[in-house]
Amino acid sequence: MKKKTNRFRSFLQKLRFQYRVSVLNENTLEESWHIRLSRLSVLIYGSSLVLGTFILLTILIFTTPIKYYLPGYGDTGNRGHIISESMYADSLLRKIELQAGYMDIMRDIIKGNIKPDSLLSLDSVQLKKTATDYLEKSKKEKEFIEKYEREEKYNLSTIESKTNDNMYVFFRPAKGVISTAFNLQENQTGISIITAPNETVASVLAGSVVYTAFTFEYGWVIQVQHENNYLSIYKNNTRLLKKTGDNVKAGEGIAITGESGENKTGTQFYFELWKQGKPVNPEDVIIF
Repeated sequence: MKKKTNRFRSFLQKLRFQYRVSVLNENTLEESWHIRLSRLSVLIYGSSLVLGTFILLTILIFTTPIKYYLPGYGDTGNRGHIISESMYADSLLRKIELQAGYMDIMRDIIKGNIKPDSLLSLDSVQLKKTATDYLEKSKKEKEFIEKYEREEKYNLSTIESKTNDNMYVFFRPAKGVISTAFNLQENQTGISIITAPNETVASVLAGSVVYTAFTFEYGWVIQVQHENNYLSIYKNNTRLLKKTGDNVKAGEGIAITGESGENKTGTQFYFELWKQGKPVNPEDVIIF
């Protein structure tokens, strides 16, 4: 026990032992500068220097654009941002082309290169006669109709009247580009869509509004109940056009999305489709 105590004391003495570091003039051997250091002080100063350098580099990387050069940084959100910016650039390019075309036409009008359009008189009697000729059935068409009616007159075959999912025509909820796809393994029960500013949100099927509310997580939310136990959910809206209890038609506007595909909560338009309590992949039944 005494040996261990003596070793520990000896170790502390070595750490605290002072060393003199001097800088001498080579010609006169006069001491120009000196400092007293111990092993403990060197360890403390070295650790402080390493820690300070690490903190400084961390602040420099995460507060400057250098962070975008790090591998893997921001890969998940870059795709949506790139798509949104490309759509905005395309819209600006389209506006520039229209403006250039308008200026070309105005220039030609001022120079007198464009002549006024000639007005042709419309003969309503002749137009009516032409329309009647086009609507009149041909001889072959009449024969085919008579033959079909004759054959199907006593046909007693029944047609299955059960509804089928393929009979439903789903409207697209909003125009835009899908940024996040349906994935149950990652608990993604719907799809995220990048839309144009103030895009109209349409009901995918005819139905009745069963829920409308504002949440801090999803902004304005509206749910519509449809036939065959379908339920559509529209999230991250900036304004609702319908209230609970309203009946809506397929393709009718029910809400408005935010600016540049994002609303005040900073998230993209989100859509879910459920059937009998189970999520359905919207891309399987809707053409985007």
